[in-house]
Amino acid sequence: MDLITFKIILVVSLFAVSLGIAAYSTWGERKVAAALQDRIGPNRAGPFGLLQPLADGGKLFFKEGFIPSGAEKFLFILGPSITMFIALVTGAVIPWGKSLNIGGESFALQVANIDVGVLFLVGMVSIGVYGMMIGGWASNNKYSLIGAIRASSQMISYELAMGLSLLSIIMMSGSLDLNKIVADQGTGKLWGLFEADGFNWNILYQPLAFIIFFVAAMAETNRHPFDLPECESELVNGYMTEYSSMNFGMYMFGEYVNMFISNALIATLFFGGFNYPGINWVTENWGENVAGILSILAIMAKAIIGILIFMWIRWTIPRFRYDQLMHLGWKTLIPLALINLVITGAVILFAGA
Repeated sequence: MDLITFKIILVVSLFAVSLGIAAYSTWGERKVAAALQDRIGPNRAGPFGLLQPLADGGKLFFKEGFIPSGAEKFLFILGPSITMFIALVTGAVIPWGKSLNIGGESFALQVANIDVGVLFLVGMVSIGVYGMMIGGWASNNKYSLIGAIRASSQMISYELAMGLSLLSIIMMSGSLDLNKIVADQGTGKLWGLFEADGFNWNILYQPLAFIIFFVAAMAETNRHPFDLPECESELVNGYMTEYSSMNFGMYMFGEYVNMFISNALIATLFFGGFNYPGINWVTENWGENVAGILSILAIMAKAIIGILIFMWIRWTIPRFRYDQLMHLGWKTLIPLALINLVITGAVILFAGA
């Protein structure tokens, strides 16, 4: 198998997995909500309600795609398209596994191996705001416009804290390459004391950066308690108010794909990515392919656990007021991220000396 064929298979697989996890996240969310509220949840469409996402998808496909007469038709369609595209393309730079050996040749489980992967991700996240802003403005609806303005100001505010928390990881690694960031978490000595085979994770060195990044990721994906852009009690459904059929579906699935990619990125930056305890031992004794398959399962398990935590938080904590949301971003997270950055720099200088 040549590299181009492998990359095509990897792209198609990543696309299918992202959409599959997004679809079944809707089922999982209802089941988590049901468990927390002491009820059953979906249980009619297939065993345990497992066919419910297919029923929901079919309903969205066959619904009428209504566009308001006063809307900007091109931009109205472009908004959800941007959201879905950005959500899917960000996964291209994440290393999804160690490597696989096919026909005597090793293939990296990463669609695009670029030296500035972190910068690419930050850039894509910043573009994602256009999908919401364009959709809300093009709807020619005041509630939609207010939701879009809320979304843009919220995302811009929390991107600053997210970027500052990322800088501490970049300072430790000395690189913007996600592969190097992951590799550093799989080797070396834990706290400089003993060998850590696959368990030298950044969460052990940067717990504050993780908390800041985690909170910012929830705000970026408009998850509770940061769902003010689509606050039903105030804005009907925010920037998505006028959307129906698969235009609405792209916004909804874009949010769930974003949640999956965000948690995969959190796992990559703070929880060792595809590394797991003993990965180097498994590679030496069981072979490259076994280690590679286990590494794929490892990062997927970490991402799914993160998704479940997002859902748990959604059904536990009520949403903020908008002023509280802005205060948390500007007056709490950004100062904490700056303090963490200074401490990280001091520790690196002290350790280097």
